[in-house]
Order: sequence, then C-alpha cells, then structure tokens
Amino acid sequence: MSNPHSILQSHKLRITDCRLEIIREFLEKQVALAHADLEDSLDNQFDRVTIYRTLKTFVDKDVIHKVLDDSGGAKYALCSHEEHEEHSHEHVHFKCEKCGETTCLESITLPTIKLPNGFQKKEMSLLVQGICDKCH
Repeated sequence: MSNPHSILQSHKLRITDCRLEIIREFLEKQVALAHADLEDSLDNQFDRVTIYRTLKTFVDKDVIHKVLDDSGGAKYALCSHEEHEEHSHEHVHFKCEKCGETTCLESITLPTIKLPNGFQKKEMSLLVQGICDKCH
C-alpha cells in the first residue's frame, strides 16, 4: 500500500491533515468515492468546501480521476501510477449492483474510437454494471 505522505510529496502538494486523510480513505477503501462518502467516513472532521477543494486539487494534479457512475454525482478513484509515469484514465469501471461499489479495472483499456471530422475527444469512459467478485 502506498504512503499518503509520499503520494503528496511526489505530486508536489503541501501536506495537510485533510489531504492526508482523504488519500488514506482512497487507499483503505480501494473503490471510487463520492464527496458525500468522504464527508461521512471522515465524520465531519473537515467542512464540505475543504473536501471539495481538496478533490479538485487532486484531480488537477492527477492524484485522482473522475469516475463515470450512474448515481448522478461525481465519484473519484485514486490513480495508480508513479510520478511522471505516462498513464491513461481511459479504462473500464465496474459498478456492483449489490454493494454499489465502483472499481477501476485498469487492465482493461477502452477501444480506439475514430470520431467524425470536426469532433474532438476530451475524455472517454465506460461503466460496466453487474455483480462484483466479493458479492458473487
């Protein structure tokens, strides 16, 4: 398991209690988390704006990435890469219909899609729904 301090240091981010706790949550849970999930699990240790700003910083600095989810709200997952390592967030996400957890399946890449002239891809995602290995 990675160290929260080293993750922040490798992304040249200032170490704060909120940042450390949020990374610990991602490392411990190993699934995609929503803002509300973090508020609940951190037991209102930090206000919602601080958590929101931390998540935004983490997305901007490539510590976490947004995950497609059918719940309507944004979820985030910890990127699994070392600093400066070339990686893509374009992998399959799997949502379990029983436990509701969304997991990154990074070993499964998305197919290349050729868009018509004039269209420019910004990001691409795929959500597969079913029963996860823990619930099966």
